[in-house]
Amino acid sequence: MKWLLLISLLVLSGCGLRIDGQPYQTQQPQLDIVRFFSGEVKGWGIVQNRSGNVVSRFTVTIKGDYQNGVLTLDETFFYGLGDGVKHRVWTIQPQANNKFYGRANDIPGPARGQSFGNALYWGYHMDLPVDDSTYNVKFEDWMWAFDSQTLVNRSYIRKFGITFAEVTIFMQRQHTDNENTRAPAADITPI
Repeated sequence: MKWLLLISLLVLSGCGLRIDGQPYQTQQPQLDIVRFFSGEVKGWGIVQNRSGNVVSRFTVTIKGDYQNGVLTLDETFFYGLGDGVKHRVWTIQPQANNKFYGRANDIPGPARGQSFGNALYWGYHMDLPVDDSTYNVKFEDWMWAFDSQTLVNRSYIRKFGITFAEVTIFMQRQHTDNENTRAPAADITPI
């Protein structure tokens, strides 16, 4: 009986919150990921374990390019604490109804997302290496725009519905010599 109670408490305490995107539909500024990620973006992030301890600290440089209806994000990571993926390339296609479909070189299946005003949900599974093992986990990313130049990303890493790590990344568009260059509006391509 004690084991059943202990397992129930662990499951209940580990189940993360589920964010509802609808309240963000009317919030400004609207997050347009094609415009935000076209060009260079710099990010600063931490990974926290279930206890809240920081187990990784990193920066990421993202070079974004939008061509022929596909947003390509070339990400390079540098670690000040811990270790993780060093390089990832995303290809993201805007879809109808504020939805997105994407793939990355180290993500085994497709990622799916949806924008809600100033927020974006992005979900996918990943084979996450930890020590000498690999675990298939679910990432649930939420991004919120602060303004046209800055956003925050919160990722909840889950296994069996239990949140066992969280990632927080602040991202900022980097100024270029041609500040007036604007990314084209995203083409909507149904799958």
